[in-house]
Amino acid sequence: MARRFRGFLPVVVDVETGGFNPRTDALLEVAAVLVTMDEEGWLHRGETIARHVHPFEGANLEQSALDFTGIDPWAEDRGAVHEKEALREVFLPIRKAVKAYGCKRAVLVGHNATFDHNFVFAAAERADIKRNPFHPFSTFDTATLAGLAYGHTVLAEACKRAGIEFSNREAHSAAYDAEKTADLFCGIVNRWKALGGFPLPEPASQQANGTANA
Repeated sequence: MARRFRGFLPVVVDVETGGFNPRTDALLEVAAVLVTMDEEGWLHRGETIARHVHPFEGANLEQSALDFTGIDPWAEDRGAVHEKEALREVFLPIRKAVKAYGCKRAVLVGHNATFDHNFVFAAAERADIKRNPFHPFSTFDTATLAGLAYGHTVLAEACKRAGIEFSNREAHSAAYDAEKTADLFCGIVNRWKALGGFPLPEPASQQANGTANA
């Protein structure tokens, strides 16, 4: 895994929020899906860690965002926890996976990844969490990758074209969307491998040196 992604461990993240501004709008759900690699170098979707999150004190909640996600932030059956607890519980297994794969840190994979990355980092800053496992600015964006691989950037349609089942009724849950994004990411990386795109072929100069040394 470390060799495949330059020392990074891809971790798929999705958030549900009370708006579009990570500084002012509430983080309501966060989910992370670990990515595993088998001995043959194929990627697979691994464990899902998801938490419902209490709006931070003074957080803005746009009604249009709540209508879109269907989340009631104050519902008692959500089992929501505060941002600090939610992120600690999500970050811990990620740090363990980074260490297990011999990677330097995690890289956030998301569908339109900048949105998820900004909300995760803003929440970590509010919670004063020092051990954030994610790279501070690098991401892998499956909207871009799906546009290349399948000619479409919308998650539901990209999954459909990739042969991945997608339910619009279950969408806009952080866990569900993260799992589908993980399936899409693994599928694209595996397809590239199957087509011969990775591992990279040896440069001609190295092949020549190998022949000469033999």
